[in-house]
Amino acid sequence: MRKLGVIGIGNVGVTVAYTLVSQGIVDELVMIDTNDKKVLAEKLDFEDAMPRLPYHTKIKIQDYAALSDADVVITAFGDIEASIKTGNRFAEFKINSKNAVEVGTKLKEVGFKGVLINISNPCDAITTILQRETGLPKERVFGTGTFLDTARMQHVVGDYLNQDSRNVDGFVLGEHGNSQFTAWSTVRVNNKPLAEVISLDEIASLDGKPSEGAWIVASGKGYTSYAIATCGVRLAQAVMSDAKLFAPASVYVEEFGTYLGYPAIIGANGAEKVVPLELTAEEVEKLNESVAYIKEHVEQLG
Repeated sequence: MRKLGVIGIGNVGVTVAYTLVSQGIVDELVMIDTNDKKVLAEKLDFEDAMPRLPYHTKIKIQDYAALSDADVVITAFGDIEASIKTGNRFAEFKINSKNAVEVGTKLKEVGFKGVLINISNPCDAITTILQRETGLPKERVFGTGTFLDTARMQHVVGDYLNQDSRNVDGFVLGEHGNSQFTAWSTVRVNNKPLAEVISLDEIASLDGKPSEGAWIVASGKGYTSYAIATCGVRLAQAVMSDAKLFAPASVYVEEFGTYLGYPAIIGANGAEKVVPLELTAEEVEKLNESVAYIKEHVEQLG
């Protein structure tokens, strides 16, 4: 039986839950939120939809004990308004670090031994806290990280070249936040290096557009939901099916001693293997700067 939990049933969490239910991805779903009325309402709404769906999902709410044998738990708690107002994902750090300690402690108490995928921001720092509090091996706790930012880059490059975004490969690395960067040396279109397809000036003109698009969505809607929820679900599917998916995520990289957006193999045991990249000197410098930024904030925890 495929069993998954979602903790935090806000705009992102409920989109994750809806995707799981409507696409028949899990047999049992456990939803947990601090708002009892909201999580009950979502449960009943899903169950009203069930007679018209080709799948059946058993839904439980507000029960951490039900997560003890879950394959995957996705954390999506947060205060998106803080990020929107400041333009900085670390604006959620104070509230979400507290949430992460509470959630991690409860998961440890019920004996959760599955894979934990974090969406909550600042993603790399909160993933660090969740790993510490659950005591799970580092590979079994990882975050969506730059999986989303990489998708945004693929979208931008694909649109510019009139290509399907899935024909674009490459990585956005580092913090899921202001210090992230596109490693343009890794970007390929239809298996051709991007630098062979367009000029360096054109590449430079594209550099900030993925982040610009993200803030257009966030300021226009008041939040982001579909893209990040899709990323979370895709990673959960990779774990549940042992897909050995090669993708960037917020994974623990021993070389840097922290979680950050970096490519890894995602399978049944989580982020099973970090895949080293050959970067330019400029990209290595940017990566080191991003690592330092993440560590600086994580060290606030003591």
